[in-house]
Order: sequence, then C-alpha cells, then structure tokens
Amino acid sequence: MSRLKELRDTLLIGDRKGADLYHRIFVVSAFGGITNLLLEHKKTGEPGVYASFANAAEGHGWLEALDRVAEAMCEANHDILAHSADLRQADEFVRERIEGARSCLFDLQRLCSYGHFRLSKHMMVFRELLSGLGEAHSAFVASLLLNRAGVSARYVDLTGWRDDRELTLDERLKSAMTGVDLATELPIVTGYAQCTEGLMAEFDRGYSEVTFSRLAALTGAAEAVIHKEFFLSSADPVLVGAHAVRKLGHTNYDVADQLANLGMEAIHPKAAKTLRQAQIPLRVTNAFQPDDPGTLIDDAPAGTPGPEIVAGLPVVALELFEQDMVGVKGYDATILEALKRHNAFIVSKTSNANTITHFLAASLKVVQRIETELAAIYPSAEVSARSQAIASVIGRDLGGQHMLLRGLQALADAGVTVHAAQQPTRAVDVQFVVSRDALEQAIEVLHARLIEEDSSAKIAA
Repeated sequence: MSRLKELRDTLLIGDRKGADLYHRIFVVSAFGGITNLLLEHKKTGEPGVYASFANAAEGHGWLEALDRVAEAMCEANHDILAHSADLRQADEFVRERIEGARSCLFDLQRLCSYGHFRLSKHMMVFRELLSGLGEAHSAFVASLLLNRAGVSARYVDLTGWRDDRELTLDERLKSAMTGVDLATELPIVTGYAQCTEGLMAEFDRGYSEVTFSRLAALTGAAEAVIHKEFFLSSADPVLVGAHAVRKLGHTNYDVADQLANLGMEAIHPKAAKTLRQAQIPLRVTNAFQPDDPGTLIDDAPAGTPGPEIVAGLPVVALELFEQDMVGVKGYDATILEALKRHNAFIVSKTSNANTITHFLAASLKVVQRIETELAAIYPSAEVSARSQAIASVIGRDLGGQHMLLRGLQALADAGVTVHAAQQPTRAVDVQFVVSRDALEQAIEVLHARLIEEDSSAKIAA
C-alpha cells in the first residue's frame, strides 16, 4: 500500500477505461509500518501505542507513540497525494481519528482508575480500535487518489468508528455494501471490520484476509485475488536463487494449507476455507506485474504427480517418553491440553509405543514451561525440549514419487543429518526434521534434487 501511486498506474487503473474500471472490490491493508506503530513491531516487538498503553496504564507515555502514528500517517499522505485539496482532507481525516483515539484512551484510563473496572477486560477492544485506524486511513487516501484520477471510488469503512450498532461480520459487510453500484463504483474497503465475533481475538493481524474472503463469498465473486509484492514460487528465491525457483502457475487449497502450517501463508486457512466452501478460486499475483496471471489456487487435483514447493520452519521438539505408556490412554489428551493453555502451535507430531513428540512453532521459553508442567503431571516420564527445524516438500500429489526415499538420499549425500522424517498418508507433503543450523542447506538440497533436477529432466525428455 505504501507504493499506492505505482498501483494506481498498474493494478488499480493501468490501461482500463470506462466500464472496465469497475466490477471489482479492493480490500486494503494499512500503509507499511503503520500497524507496527499502532500495536507493536511484528518482528522486533518494539512497543507501539497499544503496547505502551498496556505496559504503562497509569502514565501517558503512550501519547508520544500516538503522536508518532499521526506523523507517519501525514507523511504517507504527502508521499502519495499531490493535490492540496486532497491533502487537506487526508490530514483532517488523520487528525479526527487520532484525536478520537486519544480521547478514548484518556477516558478508558480514567474509568479504570476506579476499582470496579479492570483495564485487562478492555484491552482487546482497544487493540481492535487502534488496528482499524490503519486500514481506515489507507482506504480513505486510496479513494482520494483514485477520485482525483477520474475513477468513481467509494470509501467503505468497516471499522465501526462512532457506530453504536452491534453487528456480526456478515451484517457489517452487507450494511456497508448496501447501495454500492459495482457497475459504476470502485469500492475501497478497510481490511479491518468491527463485529461481534471480534476478529483480532482469533486472527490478530490476519483479519484482513478473513474480511476479504467473507466479502467475496457474500458478493458471489467470480474470483478472489490477493496482490503481493512477489510471485508464489517453488522456494524462497533469496535462499535458492531467483534463477533456480519455478513460479507456480496452478496449485490447490491443500497445498495452501500446508504452506500456512509452515508459517508461509498464501492465505489464512480460515479465509481459504470460506473461499473453498463458496467455490471461489483464489489467485495470488504480483501487484506490480498486473499482466502476469500469477498463481491460481482452487480445488482441482494435479494433472501429473510431483513436488511443487520446498519450504521450512524452525520448531521446538517437545518429547515425552514414558516406559509405561504402552496401551494406556490419556497421554495425548493431557499433552494437548497443556499445549492449548500455552497457545503453542503444533506444526507436526510423531509417536510410537512409548514416546510422543510434538514439533511446535513457539519460543523455547514457552515450550520449557510446558515441559515443566508435563514433568510434574508425569513424574516418571522423561520430558525434553530442543530446538530443531522442519524442511518440507509439498505438492498436490506426491503419490508414487518416492519423495521420502529420494529426499533422505539427497540430504545424506549433502551431509545433512536427518533426526526424523515422515510422509503422511494423504501424500501432499514430506517432512524432514533437521537441526536449525542445517535448515537452509536442507531446503537448497531438496529443491535442487527434487524440483530443479526433475524440471530439467522433463525439459530434456
């Protein structure tokens, strides 16, 4: 979104004229860095307004963080908009929203100074209010930019700003789209939607894709398109080299789910579920190459079996060994309850007669807490946690390809030690557990042997 002027000249308008400009709906995210300033930095954890307020509820240190948001929003206005009238409107929009949020936070802080009110009970609502500021701002600016270029763009605000209605997500979407003429208007919709379900409580920053998919389903879209800054390809081009990766032209939702499981979301699994059930295909494109069809994701099976993507993820292996586990039920349920309590995401799992191992996308610190808890429940068991990684080969149909055997051989030839490996019966992925410092090498080796060599052989044939 920070490259909005480029998108105007390619994706949003490009060479379209007249009726070709319409029959589309754009759901937008915030401008780059704004959500980090509003909440907390996604990678470094540096506090934004939300974290500053939560950590110092009795002081006013969060005011400086809110001022930084206002400055960053106004800077974005002046980077993107050129007409003085548009700039005045955009800056006034920022002022009104920021001052509204400031007043709300003062009132909340004052209210919670009384013993009957607890700040903790209001923090998720507060987080949602702040997050919605980013999308409201970018959607408003985008509408101004397009209107100035002669496009009849309509700003569609789903954030519930100064709206006292209690609406479900579907009700919010239907209400906002009432009266919109898709044949003559281009709706620019906020990615955040205020609703009784509370999107952030379940999806946190993944809420925009949930809004996007539900809106596609409600409007009966012919196709849902996610515009990214890159193509979906057979591996990370930075890791294996841009010359080596293969752009994916077509895959299915099963593959998308496996990628999401490894933290490489083409789309949030819940959003994919909505599109799949509505029988709406998803297309992932490079926003800055609008003539390229990108990657089509639907329910179609593979035309021919074979691997499509190699990806990986650092994990923590939580292992419980109990000699007396054989034939005794309850261990699985107890471990899962502990993982749920600590919000540890399960990437994969293996088990045998007396050992259960979960590979978790969680910090080692969190997993060590779970380890301590399980050791107290099962004092005669050996419970351990260690840092490892999973390298996975993924495809719509890996049946009959001997991926497990070939992958093990390729890694052995490269001197990469495999601590565990498995190919689930659905035959859409193969997983190799390696040490963390060997993950990148494992991905490179698997991609070279199973995708690059196979592609070269097919071309030669």
